[in-house]
Formats: sequence, C-alpha cells, structure tokens
Amino acid sequence: MNTETYDVVVIGGGPAGATAANDLAKAGRKVLLLERGGRIKPCGGAIPPQALKEFDLPEEVLVAKARAARMIAPSGRAVDMPIPIGFVGLVDRKDFDEWLRQRAAASGAVLKQGNYLKLSRDADGTAIVHYRETAAATAAEGDVAGSDGLNPSEVAGGQAGVERQVRARAIIGADGANSQVAKHCVPGADKMRYVFAYHEIVRTPEGVDGERCDVYYQGRVSPDFYGWVFPHGDTMSIGVGSEIKGFPLRRATADLRKIAGLGETETLRCEGAPLPLKPLAKWDNGRDVVLAGDAAGCVAPASGEGIYYALAGGRFAAEAVEALLATGKATSLGIARRKFMKAHGRVFWALGLLQRFWYTSDARREKFVKLCADPDIQDLTWESYLHKRLVRKKPFAHVRVFLKDVAHLLGLAKA
Repeated sequence: MNTETYDVVVIGGGPAGATAANDLAKAGRKVLLLERGGRIKPCGGAIPPQALKEFDLPEEVLVAKARAARMIAPSGRAVDMPIPIGFVGLVDRKDFDEWLRQRAAASGAVLKQGNYLKLSRDADGTAIVHYRETAAATAAEGDVAGSDGLNPSEVAGGQAGVERQVRARAIIGADGANSQVAKHCVPGADKMRYVFAYHEIVRTPEGVDGERCDVYYQGRVSPDFYGWVFPHGDTMSIGVGSEIKGFPLRRATADLRKIAGLGETETLRCEGAPLPLKPLAKWDNGRDVVLAGDAAGCVAPASGEGIYYALAGGRFAAEAVEALLATGKATSLGIARRKFMKAHGRVFWALGLLQRFWYTSDARREKFVKLCADPDIQDLTWESYLHKRLVRKKPFAHVRVFLKDVAHLLGLAKA
C-alpha cells in the first residue's frame, strides 16, 4: 500500500493540537491535523490578555470581557475582585476551537476529521497512524464524561467511516485528558487522576452582569472543587467540577442554577469531560511521540484553567518536534515538558497546595473567600493571572500575604 507520509501528525484539534499544527505548518512542515469532532469540551472559557498577545489571537475570538470576579462563600458572603487594569477574555469553545483549526489549515496543515485508532510501525520503524475517517457530527445534548455514567470515549459522536492510515515522522498527542495516544505510547499515562467537569450553556437573561465571572466555593455545589457562572455574551456557562467519582454533576449544576437565580433560563447545550489534576511525569515515548495540552495533564490545579496552558503546551510540543525533525535526536522531545515546567511549574505547585488545603471543608472555603477580599491578595492574583507569571517585583506584598495566610491557618484571624 502506498501510504502518505507526513512530517507530523497532530492527533486532537483543541487549543493545544491546533496551535502545534499551526506553528509547524508555518515553519514549512507537512502536517496532518486529525480532529475527531462531535463534542465540545465543558469550559468556562476564560483566557488572559497574555494569551491574545502571545498566540496572535484577535479580540474577535472573544464573546465577552470580564472586568471582575465574584467569589461566593458557603455562607453566601460575596467578595468582589475587580480587575484593576485590563480584562479576562471569554470564549465559547464551540467556535474558538474551530477558529484555531481553520487558522492551522490556512497556514498549510491538512485538516481531517477522524478517530485515532492505534499506532503501528512499518518495516523501517516509521510510525503508522491508524484512524477512522468520520463524517461531521455534533455533540448530543446532555453528554457527560466520567462521573455521570458515560465513558469519555462514548461522547465522541460521529458516524463510522473508512479506516485509513498515514506514516508520520513525528506525532503530537493532543487528544484530551482521556488521551488514547498517551495510554498507547507514554508509560504512566494510565495513572492520571481527574476532576470531572460538567457545564450547561444557557441563554443570558436580561439584567445579568455580562462583565463578571462568579465562582461558588460551596460544599453543596462541589465538595472538593467549585462551581462557576461565566458570561459568554448572549449565553452563559454554568458548571461544576469534582474529583469524587459518582458525584452527581448534573444535579449539582441544577442546584447552582437555582442558587444563582438562573434555574428557568433556556438551556442550549450540555457538555462534560474529565480534567487532569497535574502534569504527567513524562510526556514523550523517547522516540517520536510527544503529548500536549490535557493529554499531558496541563490544567492548572485549583482554578481548572486550561486554555492558556493548552496553547503554551502546544507551542512547546511544536518546538520539540521541530528540534527532533531537524536533528534526528529523540531526546529533543523532552524540550516540551522542560520548557513548560520551567515557565509554569511553580504556579502549578502553588495552586496544587491551595486546592489541597482550602477546598477540603466549608469552614476553610469560608476563610478562603475572606482572604480574597484582601487588597494585597487581589493585586498579586490579578498580576499573576493576567500576565501568566508569579509576581516578584512586590516582595513586601508577598510577606504581608504570607503572614495573613498563616493567621488564617492558625485560626488567629477574625472571622
């Protein structure tokens, strides 16, 4: 059989895969971007202005701009965190991901819809990617991955098609938290832990603040994560997450809608998926496969933020593959994880500590929301989020925040 050969096959057309495909195609590489289609990831859709600048995203991809966040404690106490300068961008993943894929195609990547099946080798050891080409499909309303009884692989949608295969000098696995590429090729990927997320996209009713993101730290909404109500212009994303297997995400979301006064709003679609809890210890197979985005575990603890980190992971994966193709050295694939962890590992570590401590009880969640009212904490939070770096230029603010944290941990702070 005369099997076509690509420099790179990118499996998964979300932000990570589409960014990697775009970068490599612009560099002159022959790229196949394989997107299974048929589902939309549940996501609040928040991205910082840094993402627009760093990844050449026009503001037209945004459906809303948030100028503040509101943190709601178990008692109902609300703390507003206005953004001093700038905004948090909001996207609808249904349109945003497709825009990224079309940009990659315009840069020269070949875009096909199909489900990855397996990887084999030909006589000279070159990877052969097997996939089933599928017709266009849309996600079925109400599909939920994981904790409401559906396996993530069952949420794919699509119609059975022709099985095809292509040769690949390199492969980027960007096929989500339940990555089959990772499970087939990278040791330890099958041990990944997840938070299961579910959201409902609803029609925005009149009178709702379209420039504020609401975050609910309440055990009745989620016993170990949080719930959110994020504006998307004419629509809103209302959702919850939890690591507890079997936790009733649909029911919790219905409760959240009632709490937020949105129980009677029109529901347009429902989506669910697992979110990884921490980056994998290894992202490549030491030969010709490297992971990116959720497949590599690049979702921030505590916040669940994934879009910016998927974009960054996709770019680092592209750089690693470009180095592999240029030098032939398989060790080049390690570039992706090393660069990501150098840039963001400390933030992930800090957010992991935050989640493990503050999200464990309503008493702690109450104190956490109170801390969010502190001007120093708000200042450092927005500086770090908007610019995607830990703030080092304000050492005295860090000292004050540390002392306040200790006071709350020891129970010395007033309620």
